[in-house]
Amino acid sequence: AKLSGGVAVIQVGAASETEMKERKLRIEDALAATKAAVEEGIVAGGGTAYINAISSVAKLLKTTSGDEKTGVQIVMKALEEPVKQIAINAGLEGAVIVDKVKAAKPGIGYDVLSEKCVDMIASGIVDPAKVTRSALQNAASVASILLTTEAVVADIP
Repeated sequence: AKLSGGVAVIQVGAASETEMKERKLRIEDALAATKAAVEEGIVAGGGTAYINAISSVAKLLKTTSGDEKTGVQIVMKALEEPVKQIAINAGLEGAVIVDKVKAAKPGIGYDVLSEKCVDMIASGIVDPAKVTRSALQNAASVASILLTTEAVVADIP
């Protein structure tokens, strides 16, 4: 499907005020995601794009050493987490699903509803590239701040 300019009116109704607010927020989120997709395109969803990025990040292992190499390894592990968490949320073994997606061709991810590996884009399981990129950049920024701070105040769980 091709996204192009246009106007749409979406009417939101619900049985209660609370339900209507929830539906309205979901529609606003969908609208923002659609705008982001128009701006920068889409990538395979469900964390698949992050798994596909691991091979590119792994190339940095050859040119880094010491703390930088450790940082690259941490990023590689962190890129697995979205797929792992989605699998866990679906009642599956996260590490097993991560291994399946890593072994598959780029763009092939795990559809938890059908419980099989599929071409994510062809199946309509997509994420806006802008959102995926921004999430990774923001995570790196927060990690950098935490690593360069001498003290952190945290709540005890």
